[in-house]
Amino acid sequence: MINPEREITATKNLRGVNCPMNLVYTKVAMAALKPGEVLEIILDNGPPINNVPGSVKKEGHEVLSQTQLTDGAWSVLVRKSPQTPKSP
Repeated sequence: MINPEREITATKNLRGVNCPMNLVYTKVAMAALKPGEVLEIILDNGPPINNVPGSVKKEGHEVLSQTQLTDGAWSVLVRKSPQTPKSP
C-alpha cells in the first residue's frame, strides 16, 4: 500500500548535475508543485546530498526521506510547504 504522505507527484533526476545548479533545478521543480505535493530528487553522493536537503528545509519544505540507491545516488522525497517563506 502506498503511503499517501509519500506519494510522489514529480521526479527530478539530477545525477551528474553539480552544485549550485542542482539546487537551482530543485527550486524550479518545487515552484511547479502545489502545496503538499511531493518531489523526488535524485542526487549524486557527496556535495549534492550534503547540501540540497538542508537548503530545501531552510526554504520551509519537509524532507520526508533520503534513501541511497544501488548506484550510489540518493533519492530524496520533499513535500512542498503550504506557504512560501517570505524573503528577508
